[in-house]
Amino acid sequence: MKMLISLVSLLFAVQVAAKSGASYKPGNEIIETIMAMGVGAPAIAPAIADEAAGPYQRLVLKGGTVVTGTGAPAMGPVDIIITNNRITEINGGGTGSLHLGDAGYDANTKVIDVTGKYILPGFIDAHTHFGTPSHIFGGALTSSEYVGKLLLAHGITTVREVGSLMGLDWLLEHKKLSDQGRIAAPRIKAYALFPEMMESEQAAEKWVRAVYKAGADGVKFLGAAPELIKAALEIVEELGMGSAYHHSQLSVSNINVIDSARLGADSMEHWYGLPEAMFEGQTVQHYPLEYNYADEQDRFRAAGQLWGQTASLDSDSWQKTRDELIALDFTWVPTFTIYEANRDVMRARTKEWNEEYVMPYMLKAFEPNPAVHGSYHFDWTSSDEISWKNNYKLWMSFVNDYKNHGGRVAAGADSGFIYGVYGFGYIRELELLQEAGFHPLEVLQSATIKGAELLGLGDQLGSIQVGKIADLVVVEENPLANFKVLYGNGHYQMDWATKKMGRSKGIVYTIKDGIVFDVSLLLRDVKRLVAEEKSANSVKE
Repeated sequence: MKMLISLVSLLFAVQVAAKSGASYKPGNEIIETIMAMGVGAPAIAPAIADEAAGPYQRLVLKGGTVVTGTGAPAMGPVDIIITNNRITEINGGGTGSLHLGDAGYDANTKVIDVTGKYILPGFIDAHTHFGTPSHIFGGALTSSEYVGKLLLAHGITTVREVGSLMGLDWLLEHKKLSDQGRIAAPRIKAYALFPEMMESEQAAEKWVRAVYKAGADGVKFLGAAPELIKAALEIVEELGMGSAYHHSQLSVSNINVIDSARLGADSMEHWYGLPEAMFEGQTVQHYPLEYNYADEQDRFRAAGQLWGQTASLDSDSWQKTRDELIALDFTWVPTFTIYEANRDVMRARTKEWNEEYVMPYMLKAFEPNPAVHGSYHFDWTSSDEISWKNNYKLWMSFVNDYKNHGGRVAAGADSGFIYGVYGFGYIRELELLQEAGFHPLEVLQSATIKGAELLGLGDQLGSIQVGKIADLVVVEENPLANFKVLYGNGHYQMDWATKKMGRSKGIVYTIKDGIVFDVSLLLRDVKRLVAEEKSANSVKE
């Protein structure tokens, strides 16, 4: 499929349409513009088949080792009793607790023996794109069945979908079907992408009310005139919606992280806007004079220099900024994983799951292409990678310090761009949080309870507690000892009994809303979808 318009140009066209009052449905601007070019509408995921069972009148997970997500250490053996979709009992692992034998359960009880296995809360991906129209440049729109099953296969039971790039209407249909337990997909919190070019504060307010009425849970901002952001955030807060802010370099000189937090934004995505809030000897980033934001290699090459230009760890500027953000209950979703190609692009291009688990249109769209967002490694040098490695050291130090002083850090992967693959990218994010200095139990907090708090669902999700929704992950090995066992293709290791290398078993079950998903069957379907897409491509060629 040949496209003569770049994604950057497409986004600009959408903004102009919004500003001019052209007819469109709020929250569907991007996908409707793409469809007007002759691209077919994105498909809806099919109904659940044999990959799932339940919810049950009563489900017992018998004999597992529990890691609650609260920061407490592992405990077991424990029996978890689930009634419909709620945890109603947790027995074992403590003085005075009671283990019922199988005879204690009636015919309406499903017992799954998880002896020796680890049980974690369902993971929350706080920065997800359930699909991206960027993949049209690889030959197809994203398959929602593929995305949903791959996320569930990696233990992700809830996503904060920031941007609704495939269309708010399309996303809300998936949200409804997921809530009804009719498709294999995580629970979805849908955020609409705020158009940057609005003609007035009244237009901004009207747009927010329109996406709220349509069913959006929140709004994602990239930037706009300060008065538009202020007006929109006031309505977001009035309506009880969530908000996420990716501070675009085009507007960060007007609104940085401190500014948006003061205006009431819930979270910053990535890290743009924070270094700018802590500049000491300058007021703007020292861009090369030939810099062009529309040239994404320029954009990301310069981004790799930014942390070196801001205040140092423990300086007065950093402490003041950190403490104010924490006082404002501001959440940081760093998405370390999505930029990792910048510090080792060869590793990104040759990941061992690419062959069986990654759609060919994604791999094609990831390759350098001026028309595609995030596909910019045209001439990526050793010096570029070293800059980004140094950038990561500073970035990670600030994130860890933010967490250590009480700041909320949630895990998000931003998959679908820059060699980021759904599910796999999220597990890599957990590894990178550990690299940043988080204890594995703190990593798990970011993956569970911190994400739930960000979504306003801390009383329902994010930890294994009586009364909470039964979102759980059952793992064959101990993930606290090695997060690599959570990867869908397993951890490559020696079997000392046979003296042969092989793969760990990894996640066995993902339970969402009391529905038990067999991960081996989810991965079977993912591999089938990838093989079918490859076969279809070979016929076309």
